[in-house]
Amino acid sequence: MKRINTIIAVIAICLSFIACQPEEQTSPYEQEIDKILAQMTVEEKVGQTAQFTLDVIGEGENVYSSHFPFKLDEVMLKDVLVNRKTGSILNTASNTPLSLKEWHAVVSRIQEMAIETTGIPVIYGIDAIHGTTYTQKATFLPQQIGQAATFNRALVHKGAQNTAYETRASNLPWNFSPVLDLGRNAAWPRIWETFGEDVYLISEMGEEVITGYQGANKEEIGQYNVAACLKHYLGYGTPVNGKDRTPANIPLQELIEKHYEPFVRAVEAGALTVMVNSGIVNGESVHASYNLVTKMLKQDLNFDGVVVTDWQDINNLYARDRIAKSDKEAIKIAFNAGIDMAMVPYDTAYTCHFVELVNEGEVSMSRLDDAVRRILRLKYRLGLFEKPVFDYQEYEKFASDEFKADARLTAEESITLLKNEDNILPLSANHKILVTGPNAHSLRSLQGGWTLSWQGEKVEQFIDNKNTFLTSIKSHAKNVVYAAGVSYKKDAYWKEESTNIAEAVKAAKGVDVIVACVGENTYTEKPGDLNDLSLSQNQQDLVKALAKTGKPIVLVLNEGRPRTIPNIEPLAGAIVHTYLPGTFGGEVTADILFGVTNPSGKLPYTYPKHPNSLMNYDYKPAENRTEMEGAYNYGAVQDLQFGFGHGLSYTTFEYSNLRVDKTNFTATDVLTFSIDVTNTGQRAGKEAVLLFSSDLYASITPDNRRLRGFEKVELQVQETKTVEFELKASDLAFVNLNGEWVLEEGDFKVQVGSEVLMIHATQGGQWANPFR
Repeated sequence: MKRINTIIAVIAICLSFIACQPEEQTSPYEQEIDKILAQMTVEEKVGQTAQFTLDVIGEGENVYSSHFPFKLDEVMLKDVLVNRKTGSILNTASNTPLSLKEWHAVVSRIQEMAIETTGIPVIYGIDAIHGTTYTQKATFLPQQIGQAATFNRALVHKGAQNTAYETRASNLPWNFSPVLDLGRNAAWPRIWETFGEDVYLISEMGEEVITGYQGANKEEIGQYNVAACLKHYLGYGTPVNGKDRTPANIPLQELIEKHYEPFVRAVEAGALTVMVNSGIVNGESVHASYNLVTKMLKQDLNFDGVVVTDWQDINNLYARDRIAKSDKEAIKIAFNAGIDMAMVPYDTAYTCHFVELVNEGEVSMSRLDDAVRRILRLKYRLGLFEKPVFDYQEYEKFASDEFKADARLTAEESITLLKNEDNILPLSANHKILVTGPNAHSLRSLQGGWTLSWQGEKVEQFIDNKNTFLTSIKSHAKNVVYAAGVSYKKDAYWKEESTNIAEAVKAAKGVDVIVACVGENTYTEKPGDLNDLSLSQNQQDLVKALAKTGKPIVLVLNEGRPRTIPNIEPLAGAIVHTYLPGTFGGEVTADILFGVTNPSGKLPYTYPKHPNSLMNYDYKPAENRTEMEGAYNYGAVQDLQFGFGHGLSYTTFEYSNLRVDKTNFTATDVLTFSIDVTNTGQRAGKEAVLLFSSDLYASITPDNRRLRGFEKVELQVQETKTVEFELKASDLAFVNLNGEWVLEEGDFKVQVGSEVLMIHATQGGQWANPFR
């Protein structure tokens, strides 16, 4: 009997193992891939997993920099492509954008040598996160955080399509975008690269970007499309201390429900590649996590695409995290965890180490073959075997008026009016206006990082549209004076230099209104780490000094994250948040300041009031309590500057008649909600209509409320539109402490605007897998 029980147990384990394996691949390229794999040497297979940065193969002093005009170093090119059989190149040279013609020449030569050597084209990757970052004259959108503020799916989708077009015109078929991290720690320097703090908003916008980049069929990525890359799997955006690439501690329940979910949705949408989180989650380096990479991503989601590291992150397992004793051991750990391609990016010894690991049996041939199969599949899907290089002259819409108009409209709908006491806005063209602040006449701060260079410091050298807040305001009013008061250091990321506040105060004495443009200079990743979330003291002192003149102040925020402003917010009659609005940010902000355009953006994150009082809108009830009765009274009332979803307009909207097709429902039902929205003001406007739900009681403490739907509508004066939301009952589920999705019987409150109704789950449900 004991033997029989043992056999049964073994069979059960085997069946369980089989059940969690990926389904048989159905791509149309598997037979071709089989033929190539059968002919490849170990060295050729290992080479396909390597990704080096362009500087390595460029003429220059060393592998870290290149001369300009840029030229390929034929000796290094031969070493990388012929000796090491490399499968991928990334990045630009010396952090400098190239022209379409230069990109064509570079990629053409790379492909020529690669195909001569192995018959396999190289795949070139780039970070084109709000436009084609490293191509001169490209069209730049608002950064992702601004796109999220539009709450407009169509604009985000169109922007992604246009970016894909211009990126492919540059012969760069693989885009390391979108970022699907949750921006839930306001101090984190990559908040602006996210779609905000809410999982639903991120998931919806992420899907729009993926389909915009890739098109409708992931098996055939056309000549105007690129492969998307989901960043940064998993849990990257919530480091405990708020600094980049530092550890995050995320409970299993929250990890699955909020951090994993956008990636689930994105894989369902057909995303072809995933980039792994550089950091550590719950004590485990993600690049070393078999559970996160192979089990949860590849097996549970049946993901058949490529998993690529972030910059030098295999080496980080050795040099930083100290879970490997050498680079070679780090390679073994990462690839056995499920990594398919290593962004090396300079260390050419990588291929030698990996070949040794395979020959020693430390990385199995089956694991190597799986990685190479995924890489080849990606190259087939992109059509690189058929056409590795495109003629850039065929891309006639590059930087077209159409693309610029799309970017401008997205910027326009992102601008968020946070405060407007006594209707100080719109301004009059007859006003005498002082424009001041370090962001007032800065092209760089409009764009943010990843714009023509990594940190955005080359914007003023390469950008064509020279309109800043200052020049744009001058186009609306004739009587404008300018005194910066505070300036940024030109050779730094976001630090400030000399101030002349007295000059600004003197200039303010003869004006009707002050427009103070404050915020941050460009930065991203580690250079953007800070120790104090407060707006800089220099800028606060500037606003305080100006307030003493008694002149009304309009505060224009131009920043990558919500810098706290509790001491100067009361001094401003109006506050306009621009985020990082891109090329047309100055123009559309001025249009809003003068009433040419009606603002319609809404905050995609919670704007904190104090640096040490950070929270998100979907907080737990214990985070926001009035005083309890009894001997040990205490309170925990949150004090926010502005809430998630906040945004004003120059008109007014009235919500009425919220209704649902069924107030009692089961786990398999689909609910349809509708609400009437009327423009009751004096001018046309756009309104983002947001639907929230609250689970009143649950077996684990529920979130305060959750965003479950949004739609952007445009209404003329006195016009009423009915907005409908379709919601699967299973979308009201939560993840329990065992990592399972559950919908429990009970009551839910649904709110749209000021309208509220109650619904009741009469029968619950449970889902053990990520697909509900």
